[in-house]
Amino acid sequence: MEINKNIESIIGDPKKALNRLAYPTILSMLLMFANNLIDSMWVSGLGSEPLAALGFMSPLYLVIIGFGVGIGAGANSLISRLIGAKQYDESNNAAIHSIVIASIVSILILLIGVFFLRDLLILFGASEVIDFAMDYGMIIFLTSYIILFPAVVSSLFRAEGDIRRATVPLVVNAILNMVMDPIFIYYFNLGIKGAAIATVLSTLANLLMMLYWYLIKRDTFIKLSLKYYHSKMEIYKEILLVSLPASCEEVIYSIVAICFNYLIFITAGTMEVAIFTVVWRFVSIGFLPCIAIGVSTITVSGIAYGARNYENFKTTINYSTFISFLITLIICVIFFVFAYPISEGFNFINGNPQMISRTAEVLRIMVFYNLFIPFGATAAYVYQGVGSGFKSLALTILRELVLSVFFAYIFAIPLKMGIFGVYFGAIIGMILGSFIGFACIKLYERSFKKECEKTVV
Repeated sequence: MEINKNIESIIGDPKKALNRLAYPTILSMLLMFANNLIDSMWVSGLGSEPLAALGFMSPLYLVIIGFGVGIGAGANSLISRLIGAKQYDESNNAAIHSIVIASIVSILILLIGVFFLRDLLILFGASEVIDFAMDYGMIIFLTSYIILFPAVVSSLFRAEGDIRRATVPLVVNAILNMVMDPIFIYYFNLGIKGAAIATVLSTLANLLMMLYWYLIKRDTFIKLSLKYYHSKMEIYKEILLVSLPASCEEVIYSIVAICFNYLIFITAGTMEVAIFTVVWRFVSIGFLPCIAIGVSTITVSGIAYGARNYENFKTTINYSTFISFLITLIICVIFFVFAYPISEGFNFINGNPQMISRTAEVLRIMVFYNLFIPFGATAAYVYQGVGSGFKSLALTILRELVLSVFFAYIFAIPLKMGIFGVYFGAIIGMILGSFIGFACIKLYERSFKKECEKTVV
């Protein structure tokens, strides 16, 4: 196989490679999250109970996407390392292995949804809005293959540096969902079911576009052809060593949201959960630069690692952290300054002044939750890039669960600070965990330098 322009662009200057891969991804993800925010906005017009139901279901929806992102991260990491080592045919084989894994996982998710969804939602505290949550959730779980698969295929495009084809379908997805939401929710009078149907149909369009390029047009660097497929347990193992921890990380993010929902519910009630549902969407937007730059970092750090290029590896870590923090800072300032008009936009249908004011207040608090995430997130994504998925998972567990949720509980319940303690504790835990993660990856960078020096000698 001959390398193309996309491959050439990601094996040279790591700064240029990160810029080329990350910024289009940021824009597409911003559009996707704008779509999610608009989704919440339209559902808020149905009342606080459907919006709260969406909040309880959202973590499970993100778990499904998380498995796709995790499998994609494993494929991206391995394919990038194989490209760095110039093993191009084997990269095709790895891509097909990731498709097999995704197919198996999607079937398992469907079965879990059919048999256990109601019990899970009740366990998470959604008993008061269970009918609304089931209306939305069952549609999502029955179509889990459609929800999960685009994240996997998109990661294959990123691994070969084809950022246009990785992002354009996401843009189409977001635009279609924005258009279809009000049609299915209000025009067809389907309520929260309409929001789920719009999500599935727009995601299906995303998937069909990417499959057209790989299976019909066939002009990609990576080839999804059975002639390259040779089942190897070693390849499954290499993908799973990153994808399992990465999927668990996505699950952890959802568990964190569930834990926060529960703590908020017992300290402040259903209305505060509905408010937090809106605010958490903005927290997710603030995390977007870390995700977009992070998935690009998997590719660039993986190639540098595969080629045993220490200087490119070091530059990738430092530059990724810098641009992630800079963009996150800008987003946090915007959210803090314009918190009230942003919150007002979510209540333009029912115009609830109490909800508007409280949403703005919580949003101003939670921007500090986001501010230092780039330091810890960069470390996690670099570990994924070099194939050390479980180190990435350990840092995420420390940052999100052990510290953020623990401190949120301590401040809210034992210290009796109530709802403010939930938010304050989460922020303290996130800051501590992020800087611990960054210290770990800098130590790993030093050990990689010694490894490269031994290789040269």
